[in-house]
Amino acid sequence: MKVRRSTLALLIAAAGAALAVGGGASAASSGAGRIAGIVDVYTNLGYEGAAAAGTGIVLTSDGVVLTNNHVIRGATGIKVTDLDNGRTYHATVLGYTVSGDVAAIKLTNASGLRTAPLGHSSGVAAGQAVTTYGNAGGEGGAPSVASGKIVAVGRSITARDDSGNTETLTDLIETDAALQPGDSGGPMVDSAGKVIGMDTAASSTFTFNGSQSRGFAVPIDRAVSIVSRIGTGHGTSTIHIGRTAFIGLRISVANPIYGYGSSGENGLFVDEVVPGSPAAKAGLGASDVITRFDGKAVTTQTGLTSLLVTKAPGQSVVIRWIDQFNTAHSATLKLASGPPQ
Repeated sequence: MKVRRSTLALLIAAAGAALAVGGGASAASSGAGRIAGIVDVYTNLGYEGAAAAGTGIVLTSDGVVLTNNHVIRGATGIKVTDLDNGRTYHATVLGYTVSGDVAAIKLTNASGLRTAPLGHSSGVAAGQAVTTYGNAGGEGGAPSVASGKIVAVGRSITARDDSGNTETLTDLIETDAALQPGDSGGPMVDSAGKVIGMDTAASSTFTFNGSQSRGFAVPIDRAVSIVSRIGTGHGTSTIHIGRTAFIGLRISVANPIYGYGSSGENGLFVDEVVPGSPAAKAGLGASDVITRFDGKAVTTQTGLTSLLVTKAPGQSVVIRWIDQFNTAHSATLKLASGPPQ
């Protein structure tokens, strides 16, 4: 669940340590009718003056946790409460994929955690009974529980955030279990108590076009595969590793500009510039229109994000923009480190 969310132009790069994920001796029932390895995730969205809440699945005893990317998106601080030991930890982002809505975070100074009992998603089918766990409403304490069945597998759906950005999520498990905001990132388990998916719930700021009454889950095999890739420290065009590169702009996603300025360039309208950010230091201001980033034309927030994917904090890029008086500008800015996209 996100209280409020707006889009900042940012993105990635860095390193990570190899991970071994899975169950083990500690991946047993936690009693009280739930599995082990469930955590509540709370994020501070410092650049937006807001907060968010979700759920996570413990993969390793030293605190690698699986959750949805949209749970930690925009976070300037993350705290995680382990429901098995009752302790709260600070967490850092190891990596994420926007297009897959999967993220891996690491709890600081964690050890001896009980891990979730992972199953496999390759054999799931429509009609199969499932139970989902989460942090509905972000209230914490005992996990929220919903029962239902799998409606379909291999589903694709378009998700939209409150700034107008859209992502097509594919190969999802669809369920009629009543998922709620805050359940995102929690485990979907089969009748044997094994995790077969990660809940991906709609909320006021992350909605599913045309399927508001349904819940979805990322198949656990795919989610764990992504986390394992993150653990190698080698990203891809869609999997971002480590720290996120930060420009410091709030873009008007719904209002791209076409044929602007004397050169008739297309671009993105800047709603706000974060004080002290690389963009502010370069001289950009509200109502400017960004036309090129690192030599490439930009006309959508998604396009800008995809260009940032190969950049790391500390790298320098050239950005071009046109101000409200139709004057063209170009500057080299050094990318800072910021919240995940």
